Amino acid sequence: MSIALAWSDAVTAAQLFAVDPVGTGGVLLRSRAGPVRDRWLAMLRAALPPEQPYKHLPLHIADGRLLGGLDLSATLLAGRPVAERGLLSEADGGVLVVAMAERLQSSTNVYLTAAMDAHETAVERDGLSLRMPARFGVVALDEGLEDEFAPAGLRDRLGFHLDLDQFAWRETDDFPISLDDIRAARARLADIKVESEQIEAVCTAAAALGIISLRAPLLAIRAAKASAALFDRTKIEQDDITLAARLVLAPRATIFPQPEQPDQADEPPPPEPPPPEDDNQDNNDQEQQTPDIDKALDEVILAAVKAAMPPGVLEAMRASAGRARARSAGKAGELQKSKKRGRPAGSIRGELRDGSKLNVIETLRAAAPWQPLRRRQAEGRSGSAPRILVEKDDFRIARFKQRTETITIFVVDASGSAALHRLAEAKGAVELLLADCYVRRDQVAMISFRGTIAEILLPPTRSLARAKRSLAGLPGGGGTPLSAGLDCAFMLADSIKRKGQTPTVIVLTDGRANIARDGAPGRPQAEEDAKASARQFRVAGISSVVIDMSPRPGPQAEAFAKEMDARYLPLPHADATVLAQAVTAATRQD
Repeated sequence: MSIALAWSDAVTAAQLFAVDPVGTGGVLLRSRAGPVRDRWLAMLRAALPPEQPYKHLPLHIADGRLLGGLDLSATLLAGRPVAERGLLSEADGGVLVVAMAERLQSSTNVYLTAAMDAHETAVERDGLSLRMPARFGVVALDEGLEDEFAPAGLRDRLGFHLDLDQFAWRETDDFPISLDDIRAARARLADIKVESEQIEAVCTAAAALGIISLRAPLLAIRAAKASAALFDRTKIEQDDITLAARLVLAPRATIFPQPEQPDQADEPPPPEPPPPEDDNQDNNDQEQQTPDIDKALDEVILAAVKAAMPPGVLEAMRASAGRARARSAGKAGELQKSKKRGRPAGSIRGELRDGSKLNVIETLRAAAPWQPLRRRQAEGRSGSAPRILVEKDDFRIARFKQRTETITIFVVDASGSAALHRLAEAKGAVELLLADCYVRRDQVAMISFRGTIAEILLPPTRSLARAKRSLAGLPGGGGTPLSAGLDCAFMLADSIKRKGQTPTVIVLTDGRANIARDGAPGRPQAEEDAKASARQFRVAGISSVVIDMSPRPGPQAEAFAKEMDARYLPLPHADATVLAQAVTAATRQD
């Protein structure tokens, strides 16, 4: 598809969405901020009636502002509960623009998609029980990188998926969109009928394209109805179906069906005897030579989708879907609750102790519905009452959540004849991970064990220069005190965990322990001590990875990994780059 046709389709998607915002669900606009996105949004705004609500949903919106609830100031002035509308109900009949959809909070996504399904919001809080209409279309602005995507539930409910990053400013034009045409199309929309054969063809084409969502065919039909209304038709025609297939089905396709190949093993049918000659032979020949120009509608849809797809788009979409499933939500450690700092996460009833912070607004909101009763009681006791009466049960304590810092601990086996090669790999891997630690907000530590002891070679740090100085000149050789190395790593990881940080332990060893905890040589006792040390990680729930660096991976290291409840990676011939990639993949999995 040419750039000009792709931009024309993007403008047409804006028109169809303006005709039926609720029916088509919305638009997923994957684009960085810039003039191209601003031009498309300006065209959409011009196509929407000015009296229609056009609201913006900020990233970190509070639940009360999103759903509605008690109007605190009006309640305190009136002396009775007064409700206020939330942002979702304020967008009723219009459009809601979701900024930074790839970072949308899970709770906000749940409320948003629930309102899109039910076309209303329910409020059951602060003594209120309300249901408010919320029929709106969504424009989700997705500015994520290659491995960042808007929530899957929201993407599935949006009919049009547009990628504006493929356009340069000079390749886009302002298409005139008539507001009168949009109003007329909206008036005709309810009278557009769809035939059962068209629904069946769209569903067949969606299944052939590997689309498993049941919403996609429904959204395609709604887009086809909007197209028929926009182009002043009384019913859905083939052009409307093919346009909807390009705009709705093509961005969701994961496969493209190949034409069925005839089975060459089957024997060809015997030739038919020639028909007898008669006077109508010429007419029969003319009928047999007439080509069958009628095509099944589902084949037409598939042809339109194929024409709309640039080369290699299916492979890119499948790769993107795989990255979306495999991406980690814990780049900066585990998510933990806090009483003092972090991102606000609502409030809870509680007492002011242990450094807790009072949420004044929520406290007043909890006390507001009880003011008439409390004033009458106070006036009956003393003859007068304060303006606002707050009791202990009204206290609401602010809650916060924050990502803990991640510290990766390398535990390196520095014993044996292969220690020099193994240490060189470990040093290179640590340096590669440190170079990226500012982006991932990680720290790195390193422990080596050889002879009869283990030592912390590199305390937790982000300093690349300090790491290089500490790693330089590390000797190798001697016995394998695996239990000493694991004990040292466990104590360091436990101290890190007690500080509220997230430790991850990476053990590089061949698993052939031969030095016991007391320093005595002997393989049987050394292996038993190492297994006992490994069990500490499983009991404490410390994330760990065991990398078998022996030339021929054996069962010893894998057995220790099972005792630790760790992931086992046999990498007999890995260099520093491969090792760093394996560690990153192992520690970033969900």
